[in-house]
Amino acid sequence: MPTIQVEGKGTIEAAEGQKLVLALEDNGVDILHRCGGNARCTTCRVEIIEGDAGAMGEAEAAILAAKGISEPQVRLSCQIRVHSDLTVKPVMTVSGSGMDAGKRPLD
Repeated sequence: MPTIQVEGKGTIEAAEGQKLVLALEDNGVDILHRCGGNARCTTCRVEIIEGDAGAMGEAEAAILAAKGISEPQVRLSCQIRVHSDLTVKPVMTVSGSGMDAGKRPLD
């Protein structure tokens, strides 16, 4: 089972192939996901500090480019399927934004 080190939170475990956003939320990590995990809003961004988050798909690349987000280590947690150990830092949080988290992403 892959482990995810979350800066400021500690280490959590994720099921193989689970969406990163769900692993984070299910383990009490303060993460936004306003569009429900559909790669439309970029609120579930995380910085990949260490590890392989996998290849970026077309939808994720398109919305990041459209929003002017070009840092290669910044990814959408709703588009990452966890397959290996990662160290991540949530970029946008519920507590930092004052918004509600958003509709729970589908598996």
